This record gives sequence, structure tokens and C-alpha cells, in this order.
Amino acid sequence: MTSRVKIDFISDVSCPWCAVALSALEAALVKVGPGIEADLHFEPFELNPEMGKGGEDVIEHLSAKYGSPREVMQGAQEALRARGAEVGFTFDLAKRTRIYNTFDAHRLLHWAGTEGKQRALKHALFEAYFREGRDPSDREVLVDLATRVGLDASRARQVLESDEYAREVRARELFYRDHGINAVPTLVVNGRYLIQGGQPVEVFEQLLRRFAAEQAQAS
Repeated sequence: MTSRVKIDFISDVSCPWCAVALSALEAALVKVGPGIEADLHFEPFELNPEMGKGGEDVIEHLSAKYGSPREVMQGAQEALRARGAEVGFTFDLAKRTRIYNTFDAHRLLHWAGTEGKQRALKHALFEAYFREGRDPSDREVLVDLATRVGLDASRARQVLESDEYAREVRARELFYRDHGINAVPTLVVNGRYLIQGGQPVEVFEQLLRRFAAEQAQAS
């Protein structure tokens, strides 16, 4: 019997631990096999909603945000790179040097969800930002990424040049903040269970098996 789990993956495009968590979760889903099917939805969360055009230097931004010396933040970035490598995600720290506003990226992801391409676009956004150093606030970049995953370029441009899905994205962000979500990645499984942080593959695997077993028992 196949168990289905609904996973709301709350994250930001500029959150490196979100990229780590997604890679770990997908590896865990491979390990649990066809007995567990995941209905995965990506929900918006902006780490820096007030970020201005052009963004900020990553290390300077993080040092100011957390009150840590530049050297400490650089060491943390190296640790992050190693953690990503463990789950098969490559961070190119020489290219990812700035952090940007991500609201338009979330609007595009919302639209991609209506087209069945949300997961593909999420991967493309992570890869473009963390591996290629591309600007996820640049609408031409976003149109290019939409096209890369099979979405219509003219429709993507239409969404980005209007305020489509702005209300929906803000409503979802407010919903999660009102429910105590103030850090990402956060996963809500079956509307009941909360998983936070870039957990190892084994942790995700254990939790998925437990949720599926509880679901099977309840039915």
C-alpha cells in the first residue's frame, strides 16, 4: 500500500540551508521508495523583504545581521559548502557573492505551481543563485529560468511585469508568520508535523517512515 504525505516546504530562494534541506529530503524520498509518495508544495518566505535593488555583499550582510566578524562568517560559508556536498548540492562561493530581494521569484514560483512546474523552477532558482551567482531579483534572469524548465517565456514576463500573485504570496507569508514560522527551511508534513533546519538524509528518511506508518495505522 502506498502512503501519501503532503509536505509544505517553506523556504526562500536566497536561503542556502533550504537548498541543502531540499536535496536531503529528495534523497530520503528515493530511499523510502515507492511506498511513500510526497505531494510537495513550495511556500514563500522572504529572509530580506526590505532588501534594495542590487542587493548586498553576502558576508557583509551576514556579519551585520548576526554580529559576527567577517572571518567567522566566511568559515560558516565553508562549512555550508561542505554540508551541501554531503547531499549532492554544489555551492560556488566565488560566484554567490551577493544576496538579493526574492519577492518576484516567489511570485513566479506561485505561478509555476499552477503550471505543474514549481519543483523544477525551485531547483533552477537554487542552481542559478548558488552555483552560478545569478541575480534572482533580475526579471530577465527569472524569465530565462522559467523558459529553462519549460514554462512559457511571454507568460512569465507578463506575470513579472504586473503584480500578479503578489497578494497570494503576501497572504501565504503572513499566514506562516502568524503561525510562528520565523526561520527557514521549515517543513509542515500532513498539516501536523513540523521539521526545521537542514536535516541529514537519515533524519528525513526516519521521519517520513514514521509519518507514513502513523497514517497507515490511522486508516
